[in-house]
Amino acid sequence: MSQTIKLHGTQKGIISVKKIEEPYGEGSNTVASIGISLSGDASKPEWKVHIPLENLEDVIKALEALK
Repeated sequence: MSQTIKLHGTQKGIISVKKIEEPYGEGSNTVASIGISLSGDASKPEWKVHIPLENLEDVIKALEALK
């Protein structure tokens, strides 16, 4: 599963969101990967964060509270 979102305030920038299984090798836990690319290249984000799926619900609640 992968999705891209246009990054507000930029010409080409995107936010990429995808699920990565075993990101750190065999047996490592699945993560939600969120990347920011100002050039629009989702495969080479300038910034990224990996959130363990076990923390995803709490992170979503925290982001919702920012609205």
